[in-house]
Amino acid sequence: QVQPVESGGGLVQTGGSLRLSCAASERTFSPLQIGWFRRPPGKVREFVAQISRGGSTRYAESVKGRFTISRDNARNTAYLQMSGLKPEDTAVYYCAMTGSGGYLYNYWGQGTQVTVSS
Repeated sequence: QVQPVESGGGLVQTGGSLRLSCAASERTFSPLQIGWFRRPPGKVREFVAQISRGGSTRYAESVKGRFTISRDNARNTAYLQMSGLKPEDTAVYYCAMTGSGGYLYNYWGQGTQVTVSS
């Protein structure tokens, strides 16, 4: 099975930047969509951003203009560049992938912690 693996989380001050990475355990697997989700403390999981194999992107309103999702299809890796971070961005960030030809997020990573301090 495919297992997304996130990296790049950490502690950053308000206004700082972080870059998250997500790679599939199966190097030959090419999901139609790769998405980032997050779960703030005490809250439910929410959508952050997604990118298709062809490069089409979609963002949650709360992160537009601050976060940028990108994808390297050759390496089957996705990135989330986060800038202008706010304390409300503090959450466990999850990478998820659809199948090669579907829109359902079947594969989920274990998550990486992002903490934004004041």
